[in-house]
Amino acid sequence: MRVQPDSLSQAVAPSVPATTAKRQSTTHLIAVPACLIVLALLCVASLALGTKPIAAERVLDLLLSPDGSEESGIIHEMRLPRTEFGLVVGAALGVSGALMQGLTRNPLADPGLLGVSAGASLGVVVGTGLLGITAAHGYVWFAFLGALVTIALVYALGGAGKGGATPAKLALAGAAVSALLLSLVNAVLLFDAAALGDFRFWAVGSLTGQTSAALSGILPFIAAGAVLAAFTAPALNKLALGDSLATSLGQNVGMVRIRGAAAVTLLAGGAVALCGPIAFIGLVIPHLARRITGPDHRWICVYSALLGPCLLLAADLVGRLIARPDELHVGIVVTAVGAPFFIMSVRRRKLREL
Repeated sequence: MRVQPDSLSQAVAPSVPATTAKRQSTTHLIAVPACLIVLALLCVASLALGTKPIAAERVLDLLLSPDGSEESGIIHEMRLPRTEFGLVVGAALGVSGALMQGLTRNPLADPGLLGVSAGASLGVVVGTGLLGITAAHGYVWFAFLGALVTIALVYALGGAGKGGATPAKLALAGAAVSALLLSLVNAVLLFDAAALGDFRFWAVGSLTGQTSAALSGILPFIAAGAVLAAFTAPALNKLALGDSLATSLGQNVGMVRIRGAAAVTLLAGGAVALCGPIAFIGLVIPHLARRITGPDHRWICVYSALLGPCLLLAADLVGRLIARPDELHVGIVVTAVGAPFFIMSVRRRKLREL
């Protein structure tokens, strides 16, 4: 009996996705535990290494049973908080970058594209320069509020007119608003030397300088952003096909962008408010995640949440060790790693277009 082509295609087609799904499941079974192991080792190294090295077994003992010694104080008062900041901020920046690239369908996008950093910067300047707030746990709320208001303004401008909030319009609105806000920041700093000092420390990007109370206050917002990201990630797979096709598949494109923008705001806004505008985490990490898992945004967000803290903690360790007894701020180290990666990504993208 002759087999019809349609019948043959129906018989063969299911086997291809099944094989691919099995291969991906095997990859995840290996890659996820590997990322967790690397992250755990970096956490131990973050607690053990610095100006005064502490043996790993001693670190574990002091974590469980603080004894009031100098080493116990170093771990609990200095290194444990910055490790916690590295975990939370790294995951938040990584996931927000993955969402940003999915929402705009631009592999070179990062959370700063929507004005998050510019809005947070203006908030810090207003808090320190105009209101006289010098405590980090005080102006962190102004930074967070500035990020929230700015991204709302960007989305309102990008969504105005025919076609709604398209990726191109959002990018243009973000660039315009960021330029305006940064000019206001510079204007205020020119007339207030004290505000310049506080802002300069915050703007360089650091895991130090904040308190656990500030982290506890911002953490619920970051957690809410993570929940929104989990609900948004599956829809980004349809959005990657284009707005028209995604709509024909039953996806509400406008609602996806609103939900995604809210998640980016909460994640990136909270992270930037806590530790300053640490660049390139949101750009580099989604690319690394995509190399492991492919184009599935659900898994890209998962790996971004694991790889972001790995990169941030590793950069923080490098900054501590290469400049002892001083240290380089983590924002400087991450930029030194991320800038070459960005240049290579742009060159590779141009070569593909030729």
